[in-house]
Amino acid sequence: MKSTVLNIDGMGCSGCVNTVENTLAALPGVKTAIANLEKGIAEVDYDESEVNESDFKKAVEEAGYQMTGVQSE
Repeated sequence: MKSTVLNIDGMGCSGCVNTVENTLAALPGVKTAIANLEKGIAEVDYDESEVNESDFKKAVEEAGYQMTGVQSE
């Protein structure tokens, strides 16, 4: 299991947070996804054998937001 912090631009309300969390959580291999509106991040715990950072970027962008960076923990 790996943990990563994604920098997310474009979240402006609690609905945006829910959309980002649900979008990431729906990906195969994602155990948890918690977005933080004030910090503009999403913390993701995932199985790196099933999903990777490029999958996160694609999913976030398809949901209408921008993933501007990654900070692995």
